[in-house]
Amino acid sequence: MFELHHLTAQEQWNWLHRREVSVRDLVEHYLARIARLDDGIGSFVTVAGDRALAQADRLDAEGPGAQPLWGLPLGDKDLVARAGQRTTYGSRVLAENVPDRSDELVGVLDSAGAVSLGTTAAPEFGMPAYTESSLSGATRNPWAPALGVGGSSGGAAAAVAAGLLPFAPGSDGGGSVRIPAAATGLVGLKPSRGLLPVGSGLDRLAGLVVPGAIARTVADAAMLLDGLAAGGPYEFATRAPNDGSPLLASAVRGEGRFQLGVTTWSPWSTEYDIRVSPEAREALSRALEELTAIGHGLEEFEPEPAPEYAAAFRTVWQAGAATLPLDDGQLELVEPLTRWLVRTGRATGAQQLAEALATLTGFERSIIRSFSRFDAVLTPALALPPPPIGWFERDRPERDFEQQCLFTPFTSFVNVAGLPAISLPVAESADGIPMGVQLIGRPGGERTLLSIGAQLERRIGWQRRHPPAWTG
Repeated sequence: MFELHHLTAQEQWNWLHRREVSVRDLVEHYLARIARLDDGIGSFVTVAGDRALAQADRLDAEGPGAQPLWGLPLGDKDLVARAGQRTTYGSRVLAENVPDRSDELVGVLDSAGAVSLGTTAAPEFGMPAYTESSLSGATRNPWAPALGVGGSSGGAAAAVAAGLLPFAPGSDGGGSVRIPAAATGLVGLKPSRGLLPVGSGLDRLAGLVVPGAIARTVADAAMLLDGLAAGGPYEFATRAPNDGSPLLASAVRGEGRFQLGVTTWSPWSTEYDIRVSPEAREALSRALEELTAIGHGLEEFEPEPAPEYAAAFRTVWQAGAATLPLDDGQLELVEPLTRWLVRTGRATGAQQLAEALATLTGFERSIIRSFSRFDAVLTPALALPPPPIGWFERDRPERDFEQQCLFTPFTSFVNVAGLPAISLPVAESADGIPMGVQLIGRPGGERTLLSIGAQLERRIGWQRRHPPAWTG
């Protein structure tokens, strides 16, 4: 039986503009699905139904406008403050936090015409690559409830995979959009550093964190990123190359033949025993088979060694945690991983941090140099299938950090290099769990990634594969 969530975000937008469905109808549909299904998934922390319906009524009264996301529901990641809405940052110490001011990203999405249904789950302060919070519990994978969804945008990915949202924004500082998208059979799009006016990354330590898009289709991800890009004038001196044309056009056309590099190299391999699982290798093989059939050039290669990467990244990650506004009493209440990161970061000297930042800048140049002869580079999205809930040893923070690197060794270096990347759900394991690949582009190379992604999507048809919850 047909239901509204069976439509893509683009199709829903078209129906709204043709007045074949009202914004209230669409919002009510998704709120009803959240009420019926989310107890078994845990994708939302706070559901703001009354506010969402009031916003829907305002949009219906105004009628369709030029806003790129007009009338489409989504969720605020629980790391993004919306005035008057409970925002916990995934932490027990902020369980009742209700901010009186909204973050800039909220204003951009509202101005684009989107309707937030509430907050999607995230791990504490977005630090881990899994979404298992002591505050709100574990977010479960709609494909197999015993499995996790990755992180840190795990609630957003679970909601889209289960058909509780058409698409969702996330944030990506080390893979936090691409990891959960890959774990739940979705498309995860991380833009270049400096591409978006909001969340450019240029105002964050080492430029790691940028907003991104999680969606069922390549075009829907491009549509959401276009909505974020429409958020106002650019206010930084540096930005990624961008001709200003909508990304959506590249995702819809899916044209071109490109020269692609292929690698399973990771800079974490000098620190940890990185092993690519048979499931991840099979997904990479499937992508290579399809890309060859399309006519792309493919060349296996390995970037320059980077033995200094792991220690430098860990230092910067810890230094970022050191800025969290937590006093000694609050530190006793946070997760062991957060406590370890904060305390280690606060003990880091200025010289050590400066040296780590200089190391990562050198690494950025090395990666861009290694990748420069390719239009895009293909890697596995994850080294392992999504692990069972409870797999990460949360009471041993250094081991926890190592396990995250074993699970996701291909994502953080893309943030360090400031490059665009997209995860694509090209395959599934023998037991039906999605497995994906990652395409990494040149600075400002989102359109190439979207074109290749659209080509693969047409051949593989992953948008027609859905977990049991999607039909519930």
